Amino acid sequence: MKKNKTETERTIQSLTEIARHHFTAYGYANVALEEIVKEAELTRGALYHHFKNKKGLFLAVFEAVQKEVGGHVEAEAAKSNDSWQQLINGCRAFLEGAVQSHNQRILLIDGPAVLGWDTFRKMDEKYSMNSLKEQLQLMREQDLIKPISVEAMTHCLSGAMNEAILWIADHHDQKDVIEEAMIVLQNLLEGLGK
Repeated sequence: MKKNKTETERTIQSLTEIARHHFTAYGYANVALEEIVKEAELTRGALYHHFKNKKGLFLAVFEAVQKEVGGHVEAEAAKSNDSWQQLINGCRAFLEGAVQSHNQRILLIDGPAVLGWDTFRKMDEKYSMNSLKEQLQLMREQDLIKPISVEAMTHCLSGAMNEAILWIADHHDQKDVIEEAMIVLQNLLEGLGK
């Protein structure tokens, strides 16, 4: 039984990694499942067994990218013991992670188009917004921010950062543009402070 579970996990991981490469390089519309299963040395039936269809496979890839960016955010935030600096580090890490060339097409272009706005927002809420909300709640409990709705703050800041990553992605000098966005974000965040 354990062997089958391990093999299944390996198969899913292999398909997801190969699919991520294909979705990144060619875009969702131009990816052929035949190429993915051929590279994975599997049958189409095996792919359909684990992922209902191409959209299901893309959702798994999208979720893997979200987890990866979320892990980067958590790691960068943890580099400080100061709650404000954790928030700033996390915001910067989100901007940097989301606009990386190997994430842009999946997160910014195909994600909303393929998954639809509702699923895209649920995934964003599950990964990015959840961490942001937890940090803001902690800061509220520490009496570092104004006694206003954490839920509203989370949505407003998340929306601002999502729009910022779209703006940053359109520029070749992304490092400079991230700095510009961070100056604005830090000013917004300071407005929440007591």
